[in-house]
Amino acid sequence: MEFYEPQSVRAVAIRPLDPDRILNESLENIADGPSTDRYGFVGKHKQASETTLPVQVLREREIKWLEMLNNYEKWITKKYKKLRERCRKGIPPAVRGLAWRHLSGSIKMEKQNPNLFEDLASKPSPEWENTIEKDLCRVFPYHEQFTDTGGQGQKDLFRVLKAYSLYDSHTGYCQAMAPVVAVLLMHMTAEEAFWCLVMICSKYLPGYYGPKLEAIQLDGAIFGGLLSKTVPHISKHMKQHHIDPLMYMTEWYMCLLARNLPFATVLRVWDMFFCEGIKVLFRTTIAIMKIMLSPRELRKCQG
Repeated sequence: MEFYEPQSVRAVAIRPLDPDRILNESLENIADGPSTDRYGFVGKHKQASETTLPVQVLREREIKWLEMLNNYEKWITKKYKKLRERCRKGIPPAVRGLAWRHLSGSIKMEKQNPNLFEDLASKPSPEWENTIEKDLCRVFPYHEQFTDTGGQGQKDLFRVLKAYSLYDSHTGYCQAMAPVVAVLLMHMTAEEAFWCLVMICSKYLPGYYGPKLEAIQLDGAIFGGLLSKTVPHISKHMKQHHIDPLMYMTEWYMCLLARNLPFATVLRVWDMFFCEGIKVLFRTTIAIMKIMLSPRELRKCQG
């Protein structure tokens, strides 16, 4: 497999957004009305909700999850299959952030390193601060938490990303981290999001955001092999048109699909990802390819 020059891949890890266009569309959204959906997206960018469950069923699931999280070590060591089954059903919104912290192990890291986040967040990061600041307006600009320039959402996003650039100076900052942190901040505090990011970068996606992006290139080769094995007609089609997996999967994997799927689906993927790891991304993206390039859709393609 031919790999792209690492620095160029890092530079285009996520699609660029025009700040002026974002501002104009934000003003249009305000004109249309300030209403938000259940996730916090505004105006015409409102998202479809997850399947609505009867209140009683939802409450029962919340109680079950709270019991699991209060006895997490027992469940993760002795009842993992049941825990995984419940993650696949979807974590109740009320406990989702807490569940992600337990599943990732970030809650332990936070307890073992009290005050470290605040210490890092208070220090300057000369190498990365300007770059991070420029990216703030590009991250979920249509979500109420990140719409306002200089608002609390953008401040928290800046603090988490800056703190991580100091925590892991070898990796520093990568643009693809920003939407990942934003989704975390929708479910937890800045300090909690920081430790979740630490676990994502070290446990789930090691090497993904480093200067050479070696891990994402390796997983690009793995994805290409899986595509060839599971859906050979799609693999053949992509090769005929000289479309390398890294051309489309880089953003998918580095941003954990946060910018590529309906938000309700993103949350369900993340529920499973924190429980089962990166194989969830492989399964999900293969499924995306099957849907988008089914035999019927391929027949519509010219050539």
